[in-house]
Amino acid sequence: MLTPLDQAHEAMEADPSDDAARLRFYQRLADAELFLLLRHEPTGEVLDPEILEVNNEETANIDRFALVFDNEDRLGSFAAQYKGDAMPYAALPGRVIAAMLAGQGVGLGLNLDVAPSSILIPDAAMAWLSDTLDHDPTPGEGTLIGIAPPTGLPDALIKGLEEKLISATGLASHAVFVKGRYADDREGWLLAFIDAHSGSEQALARATQEALVFSGTAQIWRRSMWRFSPATIRSASILTIWGCAMISPIRKIWRATKMGWKPKCPAARRAVTPTNRRS
Repeated sequence: MLTPLDQAHEAMEADPSDDAARLRFYQRLADAELFLLLRHEPTGEVLDPEILEVNNEETANIDRFALVFDNEDRLGSFAAQYKGDAMPYAALPGRVIAAMLAGQGVGLGLNLDVAPSSILIPDAAMAWLSDTLDHDPTPGEGTLIGIAPPTGLPDALIKGLEEKLISATGLASHAVFVKGRYADDREGWLLAFIDAHSGSEQALARATQEALVFSGTAQIWRRSMWRFSPATIRSASILTIWGCAMISPIRKIWRATKMGWKPKCPAARRAVTPTNRRS
């Protein structure tokens, strides 16, 4: 049975020029629970990963890779071939493993010889992934004076947000996409989280930023003057949007389809704006 990582790897390998497919693979890698093979049982919080050394004939160097698997059966099959016995391991999110390896000159060997997604990921790619995941959204403020239907939203972004925000269930009632107009004449797409719980702003902003990066749509904002903001709004009574479907808890992102909102007061509403760096 193919796992989500198998499917993402297959799509990436089918067309090496498809940047979107490659980004989806790295998103799956970051979000997946991975089983990291260890040299010995962990001592406290210290982990000592098993390292595979591979002779790189192109560079005449020795490349080093930590070994991970996306389920325990695959790890067990590899350990039986590799050592002829069971081996210790630690179950960690892919993003945590990426942070552990960053700057160590160690790449990642995923599902080696036990799955269709068998691949050696170089240390530079893991460093990029760690850097991308570690980049916090930048807070900002603006006075929103009107909204309109958010025409032109990339389907890849909507799909990416739906997937990312499944993990945000319970942090807000629902989310709505609109085109916002600000008092300083800026315009941009706005993702409004309704009835967000206090303290959830950073988690919602980070999930939004990752959806933006890994859907491949971050390039749109780098090349344009558009502003993209996830914002949290304390009370659903602040918004009255006709023709907008809503769902609770957050599982889907809906487009507002009809203009019909003006703020009850001119006070600026706090928003968190993702700032993405070119890799």
